[in-house]
Amino acid sequence: LCFKGLAVLCLLSVSVATWGARTVDSHLGTKDLSRLQKVFVDGLSSNDLQAVYYASLNIETTDAATKENLCKKIQTLHEESKLNNFEKDYYLVGANRNLRCSTKLPEALLSKIYKSVDLELGSAQEIYYRLATHKTLGVQVNEANQAKLVKRLQELLKKDDTLSGLGYAFHVATELGASGSFITNRIEDAVVQADEVDGKMLQFEGGLSITALLLNGVFSVAKAYNKPTPVTADQAVKFSNYLLSRRSVQTAKGAHVLIEALKTIAANANVAPICIQLIGNGQLEPQSPTLNVAVLDLLGKPLSPAVKSLNAKVVLKQNNVVLAEKVQLLSKSSDKTTYVADLSSLKPTRGIYQAEITADGGYTQKLQFKLLGRVKVQGLELGIAESDSSAAMRKQSVTYPSKLKDELTADSTQKLLLKAVLVDESSSKPIKVHQAFVRLQNKQNDKEIIFVAEQDSSKAYKFDMDVGNQGKNFDYESGVYNVYLTVGDASLSNSFDWLLAEVQLKFNQDQGKLTKEHLKLNNYKINVFLVGKPGTKRGPLPEIVHQFRVPDKRPPRIVSDVFTGLCITPLVLLFVFWGKLGINVSNLSLSPSTIGFHLGFGGILALFFVFWLQLSMFQTLRLLVPIAIFTFLCGNRVLRRLYTQRNGKNSAG
Repeated sequence: LCFKGLAVLCLLSVSVATWGARTVDSHLGTKDLSRLQKVFVDGLSSNDLQAVYYASLNIETTDAATKENLCKKIQTLHEESKLNNFEKDYYLVGANRNLRCSTKLPEALLSKIYKSVDLELGSAQEIYYRLATHKTLGVQVNEANQAKLVKRLQELLKKDDTLSGLGYAFHVATELGASGSFITNRIEDAVVQADEVDGKMLQFEGGLSITALLLNGVFSVAKAYNKPTPVTADQAVKFSNYLLSRRSVQTAKGAHVLIEALKTIAANANVAPICIQLIGNGQLEPQSPTLNVAVLDLLGKPLSPAVKSLNAKVVLKQNNVVLAEKVQLLSKSSDKTTYVADLSSLKPTRGIYQAEITADGGYTQKLQFKLLGRVKVQGLELGIAESDSSAAMRKQSVTYPSKLKDELTADSTQKLLLKAVLVDESSSKPIKVHQAFVRLQNKQNDKEIIFVAEQDSSKAYKFDMDVGNQGKNFDYESGVYNVYLTVGDASLSNSFDWLLAEVQLKFNQDQGKLTKEHLKLNNYKINVFLVGKPGTKRGPLPEIVHQFRVPDKRPPRIVSDVFTGLCITPLVLLFVFWGKLGINVSNLSLSPSTIGFHLGFGGILALFFVFWLQLSMFQTLRLLVPIAIFTFLCGNRVLRRLYTQRNGKNSAG
């Protein structure tokens, strides 16, 4: 039984891609590029010199006033930046060139940059930024300095061969000509350090920046020195999956290195993966079952050259029945990014299918799509019968989507019955749907109540409502109700909400009279509604007074007195024996440690007495710790003094 508020039935997309050979299931799309463009726009207005540089590298500022303000701003940001000098110098020079600032850079700064390559640079990162700054300024580093930098780079790599150090070293080597070819021996060392995630992604420790730095570096070195591609096709797929998973990056630098790394992989056609994905939500209409597939590169651009052949093997997932071994997909767009296959000749039925796409024999991808069906009401019978089933049912047939002309009438001694047979429009076979509801809506106040129609053994949906028993769910509101049949399923293209009849429901009004009673329990008022019946005595119920549990009977006074006497007996005996035997206090001195020990010991006894009266265990422990430490230290001093006195007497004897 369902109450008000039937949710709108939505057809959900079921397009799913599984991992294939040299393919990925997504690419950097138009929405992604637009969002990254906004990241660059925000970078221009930020107070971070690095963000301004990467933003100006990717978007062009055309407004003269804005450009002038930015040129002044980067000078201030350079002075205030806490970055390393070599790094912030590079960003300043780069941003100044990107913005085409008319104001020249300070001569003192340029002089320092020019002289920097003559110094002993401290890291591969510093060498990279200094060389990149010279390149941006259009200054060529002489051969002597290049040889010096090569030697220095080799020394640094022996001390520091971290991933970031190797990444910067790869970029530096490509700027040093033939003398930098030694770095090719380190490509394999770098690539094998990539971490695999879930068997689907590869990344380097350090995240997106380090991964992009190393990928761009190894590909640049391989190209500069005519070496084989540094990664395999499988590794390229996994690196691409990682980069695409970081498309939500929020910094200007992150957005830039992401795009550059994807461009680097896409430019190497011998290992670059391609994206094969469904167009749309993956739901095919039964009237025209057309499979639309997009074939793009990692940046969402057409492939160059375009694929020559694209075929699909279509399989019904429910029982793995192969509908077709080879269905050719034909190019539909001029740029050869959209491919189409008409599946109507296969006469597919409603269900979930898998298309195993093969492009040029080397790229494979598995795409999952759903073929929707159409439901048809083969027959519907609606009628009124007596609740005791002693009389025959008065049933009438209704044809979809018409409405029963006559208004039905049912009172509290009768029941409303409905039987509907739902079939697949193409095969005329009975089908089972996810949702089949019978909804009754009061025409006067729009209140509604919803019942679930159940499918029986004959695969027909049935609904049986006893008017008398269901009266409380209608609040005993008699009147005319619209009767709707609602059918919905995620695999149907024509789910419907059908008004099929009107019925006059008459409930027993005497049963609908409610008596509101107030019941007091533990000072709380509970409202109780009792259904009034003829002969029921009405009035307030007697008040229920809560009674606590009667305490157990305590033992006689004599028992507690005897127990107390037994507890203090040892103390009484102590004083008795002291009176008869006497107390030897000859060794008792009035030193601070002796007095402190006895006071501490007495304090502990007093604390236990107070604990017995009112303190909790935790309060007692907090007070006991300092007293116990003080007593221990004083007692230790007393024992040491007694030991010293005893040794002195033995020596004298």
